[in-house]
Amino acid sequence: MIHDAKLMAELAAETPKAAVPAVLANVSRRAVLGGLGAFALAVSLRDRAEAEEKKDEPKKFGADGMPHGWRDDPTIFVAIAPDGTVTVTNHRSEMGQGVRTSIALVVADELDADWSKVKVVQAWGDETRFGNQDTDGSRSLRHFFQHFRHVGAAARQMLREAAAKQWGVPVAEVTAENHVVAHAKSKRRLGYGEIAAAAAALPVPARESVALKDPKSFRYIGKGEIGLIDNRDITTGKAIYGLDTRLDGMLYALVARPPVYGGRVASLDDSEARKVPGVVKIFQIEGAPIPSEFMPLGGVAVVAKNTWAAMKARDALKITWDDGPNATYDTDTFRGELEKAARAPGKVVRNQGDVDAAMAKAKTRVTAEYFVPHLVQAPMEPPAAVARVKDGACEAWACTQGPQAAHDRLVKALKLPADKVKVNVTLLGGGFGRKSKPDYVVEAALCSQAVGGAPVKLTWTREDDIHHGYYHTISVEHLEAGLDEKGMPVAWLHRSTAPTIGSIFAPDPKHELPFELGMGLVNTPFNLPNIRLENPEAAAHVRIGWFRSVSNIPHAFAIQSFVAELAHAAGRDPKEYLLDLIGPARKIDPTSIGDVWNHGEDPALYPIDTGRLRRVIETVAGGIGWGRKVEKGRGLGIAGHYSFVTYTAVAAEVEVSDKGQVAVKRVHIGVDCGPQVNPERVRSQMEGAVVMGMGLALTSEITFKQGRAQQNNFDGYEIVRIDAAPEVHVHLLPNPDYRAPLGGVGEPGVPPVAPAIANAVFAATGRRIRQLPIRDKLSA
Repeated sequence: MIHDAKLMAELAAETPKAAVPAVLANVSRRAVLGGLGAFALAVSLRDRAEAEEKKDEPKKFGADGMPHGWRDDPTIFVAIAPDGTVTVTNHRSEMGQGVRTSIALVVADELDADWSKVKVVQAWGDETRFGNQDTDGSRSLRHFFQHFRHVGAAARQMLREAAAKQWGVPVAEVTAENHVVAHAKSKRRLGYGEIAAAAAALPVPARESVALKDPKSFRYIGKGEIGLIDNRDITTGKAIYGLDTRLDGMLYALVARPPVYGGRVASLDDSEARKVPGVVKIFQIEGAPIPSEFMPLGGVAVVAKNTWAAMKARDALKITWDDGPNATYDTDTFRGELEKAARAPGKVVRNQGDVDAAMAKAKTRVTAEYFVPHLVQAPMEPPAAVARVKDGACEAWACTQGPQAAHDRLVKALKLPADKVKVNVTLLGGGFGRKSKPDYVVEAALCSQAVGGAPVKLTWTREDDIHHGYYHTISVEHLEAGLDEKGMPVAWLHRSTAPTIGSIFAPDPKHELPFELGMGLVNTPFNLPNIRLENPEAAAHVRIGWFRSVSNIPHAFAIQSFVAELAHAAGRDPKEYLLDLIGPARKIDPTSIGDVWNHGEDPALYPIDTGRLRRVIETVAGGIGWGRKVEKGRGLGIAGHYSFVTYTAVAAEVEVSDKGQVAVKRVHIGVDCGPQVNPERVRSQMEGAVVMGMGLALTSEITFKQGRAQQNNFDGYEIVRIDAAPEVHVHLLPNPDYRAPLGGVGEPGVPPVAPAIANAVFAATGRRIRQLPIRDKLSA
């Protein structure tokens, strides 16, 4: 769920009833605008190359390096009504990570607002107005914490200035606290609502003149006492998700898409489908050629008066498909091709020392290969969008992580002026990277256009989601190590072989991109004298897309499993061996080891700190009671990983039955993400990461035969169910210095889960897990 800053320049949730105050003001005096969202539009490799030619331009990092950057103007993000209600406009997509709450509490704290009087509305997709809205890469708070502190502080200063002007006193004598401005000497007080209109008429203070709070006086930030601001609506069913959107006169649509990526309709007989009561229109959608990027796959659309009629009519279509260039794609066969590639030299992406010479002199040599299958995001709410294309304009409502990307794709597909297209963002029932790609929003708009402008809701079924998604890449990781007399590596070779996300943007790229290589491969922080990392070629045969934690998943699984194998070969404790490999606490410049990406962050501000990685590993080891004796059939495993400029570790205890069934009994997960803005949400994200990581380890897998996904629904693509949930203990390593840079939270918890479980299985059974998911492999 992240975009390579060099490859992809991300350009510029509400329901139709929603309203977003645009200014700090008496709301009745100003226009009230509706909806918002977020995301990123990828540019071509040619554009990337042209951008790299601009060597004289200083490199930008963080929010500065994102398309459209950031905004911290309080007149954009804060509105105060006469009754004192503070409305904060959230410009990121809410999909369960709590960003609406976290951004609002940052603003409210610096504003010194009464939390009971704060509400949040969603902005629409407009990066020119709101700054970058790409909700991926675990960077919403990482990029915008300081900026939203300034939003709140600037609004507070404007309230103080307005009161000082009204009272004729120096502004230095006026305080703003807990929703009240006050002048102690005269004992005069005004509620925020009483002075908001006057404050809105003042110029926004210069950024450098605004004083932020001393973190010691924070009321909400870092306290972990604020639950989701819209939790009641979510739990009582009042919250509006993409699938809940309703418009007057709305029709409903489904699409029969090519079962193979790159396929097309060869012939169509829709005579029986047209007989289904309620069918309004059946028409063909032209698919984008490979590479399809974010545009629709094509196929046959059915628009009807209700979803059931659309489903029945789609079932009645008689379509002959031309399966195209990927008709023979078979994941079992392709795995063999990846293994062959991984066993031969590949493109060198990091080279330190002389691996070949050291390997030749090593006392012991250990080789292992690890396999991770295709995965699909499978959010509980499948893709859905409503669109209305009428009178030369388009308005859409969608559960999207990237309304700007959706906006730009609609402009392209409909050939409309940019100012005639608007994308509103609803709540997302999960995203995990799938809803970064707005093909489904374009489909909805094409359906509305085809029926003369009536609003159309386009729905993907679960089967659609699994059969026609953007899949996490399939991967073979080949590792070799030469060990000395003490069992420590003197040489390390790692070949990572996987189709790249770049394949949806450019024809036939064969190597992983810098951002994929920077997800736990080239930035491996081990203290090794000789290390070579290679990236052999691998073609893509399906749409490869972002998945929570992306390439960190196969890299962490392979490396952390291999470390445990080396520890066993050396007769060492796995935790102590891992710490010895990491080496002493030190700070590593990522660029010095080949990571030119570093999650888009300044390497001077975000060096790789091995001391922090060591601490999270030691913390979870202490939590689970590492080294204690466990009963027969049980085992402990451990893993650590650095991703999204955050440090995480997992210690797991598993039980393996006589029939080979794996039960995860308890998990300790530790996270050092720097300063914690909303610990309640950090804890929640780590708990969710454990459960998702368990699914990757135990059950989840997409396979292909003849180009077709073999799984249909959750009976085949299994996710972890509630009866498998373990005890989860979250350890938040504190960092009270809010001047320090923040790390990511949404994704870093996932990568170490699977290797910790796999290592625990070995401790319990003596059997190595080198292929995910485990499923029934231990029963054989």
